[in-house]
Amino acid sequence: MEFAIIIVFVIGYTLITLEHSIKINKTSTALITGVLCWTLFALSSPSTSLLHDEHYQVFLKKMPAGSHPEHIGYVLESLGHHLKEIAEISFFLIGAMTVVELLDAHQSFRIITDKITTRNPKRLLWIVCGVTFLLSAALDNLTTTIVMVSLSRKLVPNKDMRMFFVGMIIIAANAGGAWSPIGDVTTTMLWIGGQVSAIGIIKATIIPSIVCILVPLVYLSLSLKGSLGIQEKDINEGNVKSGNLMLILGLGTLMFVPVFKTFTHLPPYMGMVLGLGIIWVASELINPDLDQAERKHFSAANALGRIDMTSILFFLGILLAVGALQSMSTLTNLAEYLSASIGNNRVIITLIGLFSAIVDNVPLVAASMGMYKLHTYPMDSMIWEYLAYCAGTGGSILIIGSAAGVAAMGMENIKFGWYVKRISLLAALGYFAGAGVYLLIGGG
Repeated sequence: MEFAIIIVFVIGYTLITLEHSIKINKTSTALITGVLCWTLFALSSPSTSLLHDEHYQVFLKKMPAGSHPEHIGYVLESLGHHLKEIAEISFFLIGAMTVVELLDAHQSFRIITDKITTRNPKRLLWIVCGVTFLLSAALDNLTTTIVMVSLSRKLVPNKDMRMFFVGMIIIAANAGGAWSPIGDVTTTMLWIGGQVSAIGIIKATIIPSIVCILVPLVYLSLSLKGSLGIQEKDINEGNVKSGNLMLILGLGTLMFVPVFKTFTHLPPYMGMVLGLGIIWVASELINPDLDQAERKHFSAANALGRIDMTSILFFLGILLAVGALQSMSTLTNLAEYLSASIGNNRVIITLIGLFSAIVDNVPLVAASMGMYKLHTYPMDSMIWEYLAYCAGTGGSILIIGSAAGVAAMGMENIKFGWYVKRISLLAALGYFAGAGVYLLIGGG
């Protein structure tokens, strides 16, 4: 039955990667795959490898008499354990997405974008990538990509030139998200799971992440040719008075979360929920001169209706599927096989980063968290720090390898082949340069 579950997972994941070709949303596929994996696990008999698994043996010893049959009891306990971890990630993401939607509703991001006035393509490229890199660390790479691609339409009317800007935005967003505990879903997973600390991941990966974006930036600075195009006159819709306040409060809320966790030792989602509550109150109190209908547009309740719940459900489905493989000891066996056949964990993690260009980095990191155990590799060890960098930045090599790339692909109708020809090599050079820097200064 274990083989059947693996086949279901592989088929499900293949359908997820072919989402645009088969016209079936990846969220529905992920949900079906996750439930099927656990259903087959529940209906199966424990495999030989599971019977020898230390967690399974511990469960058998503490199992109360007269409870569920041994195997189904283990399945239910494992499911509950994974659902708790998934719920923590989901609540965190819901809070963060709502805060960002509130900032967008108050036009807070225009405070940043309206200050960019240069018409020099190379200088503008550095500014856009720098803002993307920093904003991605404070928000998340997907949201930042959406904001910055929208900005590039205003600043770079020339379609051909804008394609290069968008490609670099993808690289910068993924590099910026890799060194922040709240900048990428995978880094957030490692942080919430206790594999990395907020300060530890920043100290270990910020320099490699900077190198990752600097290498392609320097190359394009020497080779980029063309103009930005004729910029149309912007029709100023008028900033909401609360834009400055909401920007400060929103970014402060997001950056307060690691501090809250450090001092209280409560899970990160608790700090995010607290921050959401505070900014929710602020959204209710500001702009008192607006009538009820107008204030509704700037409310947190309205922002909740605009967040991308399909992404939350996608994470639920795919993490459930990976959790089933972890509970069956499949991922532990895979880790042992890789260690025996390759041996060098640095090489294995580097390959995982390259795989993330083809396979979504969320299940890859979830699988890695199941392959490598915390009692063997404690918090802030090389395995976890290097995994955060590789999984976060490796997805930039192909446009389908990250949520940021997929979003940009949809917004600008970028062709897969164009990205491979013009951006993939730059992203790969940055990826390997950053990886080399990390191994030289932190993981060598």
